Amino acid sequence: MPDEKPRSGAADWSERLEDLERRRGFARGMGGEEKLARRRAAGRLDARARIETLLDEGSFLELGTLVGGVGDSGAAPIPADALVAGMGRVEGRPVLVGAEDFTVLGGSIGPGASDKRTRLAQWAAQERVPLVMLLEGAGHRLTNALRPRGRSPNDLQALAELSGIVPTVSVVLGPSAGHGALTAPLSDFCVMVEGAALFTAGPPLVEAALGQKVTKEELGGTLVQVDASGVAHNRAASDEDALALVRHYLSHFPSNAWQAPPTSAGGDAGPRRLDAILDLLPVDDRRPYPMRELIRLVCDAGSVLEIQPDHGSALVTCLAFLGGQSVAVVANDPSVRGGSVDVDAALKGSHFIEVVGAFQLPVIFLADNPGVMAGTAAERAGVLRAAARMFAAQHRLRSPKFSVTLRKAFGFGSSLMAMNPFDHQTLSIALPGATLGAMPAASGGAAAKLGADDQQAVEAAEMGGSYAIASGMAFDEIIDPRDLRDVLLRGLELASARQQGPFEPVARFGTLP
Repeated sequence: MPDEKPRSGAADWSERLEDLERRRGFARGMGGEEKLARRRAAGRLDARARIETLLDEGSFLELGTLVGGVGDSGAAPIPADALVAGMGRVEGRPVLVGAEDFTVLGGSIGPGASDKRTRLAQWAAQERVPLVMLLEGAGHRLTNALRPRGRSPNDLQALAELSGIVPTVSVVLGPSAGHGALTAPLSDFCVMVEGAALFTAGPPLVEAALGQKVTKEELGGTLVQVDASGVAHNRAASDEDALALVRHYLSHFPSNAWQAPPTSAGGDAGPRRLDAILDLLPVDDRRPYPMRELIRLVCDAGSVLEIQPDHGSALVTCLAFLGGQSVAVVANDPSVRGGSVDVDAALKGSHFIEVVGAFQLPVIFLADNPGVMAGTAAERAGVLRAAARMFAAQHRLRSPKFSVTLRKAFGFGSSLMAMNPFDHQTLSIALPGATLGAMPAASGGAAAKLGADDQQAVEAAEMGGSYAIASGMAFDEIIDPRDLRDVLLRGLELASARQQGPFEPVARFGTLP
């Protein structure tokens, strides 16, 4: 037999493996033990700890570890170029994640980190998995101007193209400015931790450019971006709470637009009569009631996740499970200005409907409103355009759609809540005594200066409106309130064949108002 060639042994690899581990160790060291210790002492997680908290235990595989590890023209190397990135699992399903590392140059974005962000978004599109970005950074690094790169794609382009293809989530965990901050409004869902801030430019730049002296919180804290602007959707008390919220959110969505929504194996998936609804829901449509409690009563126990609870509060938007199926709920809240839909509520509803519709979630509309908000302030704010946008968004829904008129729905307010007949509803139902019309009879009659006989006739027609509509099949059925959950379960059963797919991303033609 010919002589065998000598095989390479472990010793031949040792030098190379030691070098690789040294380079990896440098990246994993982040901004150094002193900075990391200060974060720990303040009770804050670093970028890598955040990723480990978000993902299933032991599932993280880092990608791009060595980016920034070789300095340009003698410059010092930068650990992972201030962005830790890779893949992992959430409840067993693959996700991609990127975390800005504030301990390294303030989490700023260098050329390598920019490429890594773009690669993450391209991976998400190509492999059809969700993308989660954890934000705490200063935006583009000022020294990038010293090394111009010419024309190249960027992550914001890729993020825009991900819309409606895979779920995208951002979490603001500290100050986030400039380019990095733009990740938040380009995401389907954004969570903000108390004490974090989100802005186009931070306080020093604002003072230099505009002469305004403001704190980070005044400029872009949760009171600004969660409550006032609605750029961020939900707030969280801590990093851990925010990351748990992301896991909860993703549990309601498929991994991509080609898949059916997930199901839950919870113990409350069966039919049950809602006897408590009669005490919860007043017959007098001028009396408010806790809409969130009604939603929890109808849906599977413990499954409701409200989106944007602190913004546009005249409208309640929730993810939930009903009969073990992931659903979305859009409901008027009569305890807020009678449920009148204002600009914030309409824009909030539009975005929510577009997101859940892109991933095939059935949508349940619970209508109880006197119409779209009126008045000079509402008109100056553009309430007509905002309301038209919400109407167009719900009209374009092609996932199963359920319209439920609880007590009242007037004018365009009824159209926003999917009450227009023969508009792709799987079911359109109402409770007995629901009042309908172009406007409430009492205020409308006064505005029109109706006589006593005409006023009485208009009010009688209003009270009998739901039965008149049902007689022409514009409502599919008037139901006993106690049967609401079970009727919706049967509606989901009716729509089950088309919920099996095959699915494709929602095609979008034309513009929304």
